[in-house]
Order: sequence, then structure tokens, then C-alpha cells
Amino acid sequence: MAEADVGLIGLGVMGANLALNIAQNGFKIAVYNRTGAKTDAFYADAGDLRDKIVPCATMDELVEAIGPPRPVIIMVQAGEAVDAQILALRERMAPGDIIIDAGNANFHDTKRRFSELGPTGLEFVGMGVSGGEEGARYGPSIMVGGTRSSYDRIEPMLTAISAKYEGEPCSAWLGNDGAGHFVKTIHNGIEYADMQMIAEVYGVLRDGLGLSPGEIAKIFDRWNAGRLKSFLVEITASVLAVTDEKTGTPLIDLIVDRAGQKGTGRWSVIEAQMLGVPATGIEAAVAARALSSMLDQRRAAEDLYGKSAYDLGDIDAAALIDDLELALFGSKIAAYAQGFAVMRAASAEFRWDLPMGLIASIWRAGCIIRSQFLGAITEAYKAQPDLPNLLIAPEFVALMDQTNSPLRRVVSKCVLAGLPMPAMSAALAYFDGYRQARGTANLIQAQRDFFGAHSFERTDMPGTHNGPWAGVD
Repeated sequence: MAEADVGLIGLGVMGANLALNIAQNGFKIAVYNRTGAKTDAFYADAGDLRDKIVPCATMDELVEAIGPPRPVIIMVQAGEAVDAQILALRERMAPGDIIIDAGNANFHDTKRRFSELGPTGLEFVGMGVSGGEEGARYGPSIMVGGTRSSYDRIEPMLTAISAKYEGEPCSAWLGNDGAGHFVKTIHNGIEYADMQMIAEVYGVLRDGLGLSPGEIAKIFDRWNAGRLKSFLVEITASVLAVTDEKTGTPLIDLIVDRAGQKGTGRWSVIEAQMLGVPATGIEAAVAARALSSMLDQRRAAEDLYGKSAYDLGDIDAAALIDDLELALFGSKIAAYAQGFAVMRAASAEFRWDLPMGLIASIWRAGCIIRSQFLGAITEAYKAQPDLPNLLIAPEFVALMDQTNSPLRRVVSKCVLAGLPMPAMSAALAYFDGYRQARGTANLIQAQRDFFGAHSFERTDMPGTHNGPWAGVD
């Protein structure tokens, strides 16, 4: 008997919590997991929500349990596993039914799946979901790609389960085929940059000023009450304040200095490069994670070169901490500007017409990079929907005027002291390059013309030209 409003495949952490969120918001959901024991355990632990959950032992049962036209959410590992589930559903679902991939998919796969399913009559939605375990359970930010008609059919459910910012749902249709998953990819790229920049500031406070984790926690907690108010700054303060119960040592000091990554950061860098858009802060953050994994090599290199003293010289610690707050804010602005510039280029390339202001608005709650200044980004795009870069929006010009000098002081002092700041220094270089009307690329173009006859443009006359390089040694 068809009694469920929606189905869900995959009861891992994100899938299970999303299913509970859907049930709690009044939608009856049929659930299936390849490992039946996990389905049974999920249902047993659902408590008061069991009457809204239909546990299914097979995929046939799942499809039969949903009232047509059937929406089915896939929450499994990106890649081949998703294709396998789609193939199985194609054999069981009917034209008009909707398959929703809510995992961290590569948007190229989403575009392919969208095209492949079109002739079958099945509809395909690529849905980015941000917020981690807590967001999935109590309200994520949801980025949807697919046909508008597909979104309209599932919109009531997505609006209900999404995070809310001052009553506004953090869920939206962003464009056709892979638009939703592309935006989620760039969201994650910005997340990488944001986390790396926070870690770099932590390094200055720990190694440059010699502060304890508890002392650093108080600084981040104070910053979270001001311009840097955000989820990532908030949890940084929380993480640094935790003491290990077994040893009495700050837990952060016991965690191995090696960060993992699942691919979305790399994808964002690759797409930025393919689109010809500089995203140097994001690139530096991805590279820093890769470097962190080379733990044995880094230890060997320290033995060879010696451990840096991280000597910041005769400084005013309180003034440096104030500079660090503004420097972090300025570098974060640059990273967000890069991410939005990449999305703008992709919007034109793939004909999505991405609504930049709306994207910023649905990131204000639920997602990992939610922060106070996303409201300013929202307003900037409302005022100028075709804004080419956030760095030239009037409010952000004023903000960068405030943060430029502190960022410059922090980066220069840390470089001299041997404190690595890959993402923050990349943000500063990007800012300096972006605001320089005449750079040094004229020399590069002259070199290209010298060895490859690639030609160049002149400042004093139109057209393309070649230099008199023949015979020049």
C-alpha cells in the first residue's frame, strides 16, 4: 500500500538525520538501506517518529510504499554508488517520478545523470545539502538544481525541513541540471579557505604569542560576538576549550596535525582553473591540506632545517591580536569574493543564471559557512545583481579599507617570523593584484610573443602586434 510521501536510500549519518528531519516535519518517509540491519536499527531508534517512517527491506518495497508521483532521495557515497542506485530505481519507477541525489556529487556527474534520465521520463534533481549532521537533522541549507517544475513539486517539503533565517527558508532552486551541486561545491571551497585562515590565525596565537588553547578559545569567543560572528569561529572557540578527560591536556594538543579532505575542495579549485577565474585563497587552503598529509616528510624537513623560533620581535601582543581579527575578516572577504566570482563565471558558462543574492541568503543559516556578513553579501547583490566581484561593492570597499593595513601587517610579520600563512597571504596578493590597474603581465605577454609569436596588444594603437624579436639574442 502506497502511504509514504517520499523515499530515502542510504541511512548513514546524513541520510538518517535527514530522514528524521523529514518525519519530524510531518512527511511520511519510506527508508531503505542496503544493509537491512541498519534500517532495522534506525527504525527502532526513531522513537515518537516511527509512525512517520516506513522501513523497507528491499528497493521494491521502497518504491511500492511511496504514493505517485514518487520522489526518492539518494544519500550514498558520491560516484559509482549513486549510479548503481539510479540504475536500480530506473527499473522500478515510472515517468514523472523524481530521483533526488542529495550527496556531495561532482556537478559534471549531475549534468550527465540529468541528461541520461531525460528520455526515460524520470526527473532528476541534484541537491546540495550543507550543515553536517546537526544541519541534516534540524535544518540544513539546501541548494537545488534541476527543472523548475521538479523543484516546485518537492518545494513544500524542502521549505519545511530547511534552516530558517529570520523566518526565511534557506532552500532554493538555483538553476538547471548541475547548478545546485556546483554551488555546493563552491560553498565547500569557501569552507576550506575559511577553515585554513582560522587555523593560520590559531598558529600565530599559539606559536607566535605562545598562548594556551584556553586563552586562544577566549579570543575566538570574543571575536564571535563581533564582525567575525560565524559558525566556524564559534566552533573554533568551543574546540579549543575542550580538555581531554583521560590526560587533563587540552584535546587540541593531542590531535595529529593532519587534515583530511573528501574532494569537494579540489573540485572547486579545478573548476575555477577551467573557468579561468582566480580562486587563490581556496587553492592555498586545498594545498595546505595536502601538505598537512605529508607528516613524515615535514618532520624530516624540520630535522634538516631546524625548528623555526617563530620570533615576531618586539611587538604589542594586544595590538597584534586586534590586527589578527581584522586580517582574518579581510582575508575571509577575499575568499568569499573569489567563490562568488567562480559561480558567476559558471553561471554564464553553463547558462544557469545563478541568483547570487539568493545563494548568499540561503547560506545565512544551516550551512557550515554561515556568518554574519553573508547578510551584507545578500544586500550587495540585491543592489547590483550583475556585480562582477564583491571587492568593488561599495560596502566591501569600505570593509577592505578597514582590513587592508592589518592584513598587510599580519602577513609581513608572520612571513619574517617563519609562520606559514598560505591562505591569508594568497588573499592579500589577490587583493593587491585585483586593485592594480597596470600590473606586470605586459612582460609575460612580450615573453610569449618572443618564443611563440603569440602577439600582443599595444596601449597606443588598436589591433594585435608582434615584436621585433627576430635576431635578438
